[in-house]
Amino acid sequence: MKYRKASEIFPDELLKEIQKYSSGELVYIPKAQDRRNWGSDSGAKAFYVQRNEEIRNKYFHGKISMERLAGEYHLSIETIRKIIYK
Repeated sequence: MKYRKASEIFPDELLKEIQKYSSGELVYIPKAQDRRNWGSDSGAKAFYVQRNEEIRNKYFHGKISMERLAGEYHLSIETIRKIIYK
């Protein structure tokens, strides 16, 4: 991303208004696009939702211990506890 002079982009009135709030500072103006939710494109969110549901089902219906689930899914016992009680 390259820097451009604000006087080249904004009309004079808008530039003066911006200078009231931030004069001589660098200001980042984000794109006007809608951001996608985390994991929606890659499928990661769906993967973790399904994995966590499996963990809950195994714990509540299968009577598997938290320690065994932690080993099976390569997670800490604390993480398994958070998933189960969420």
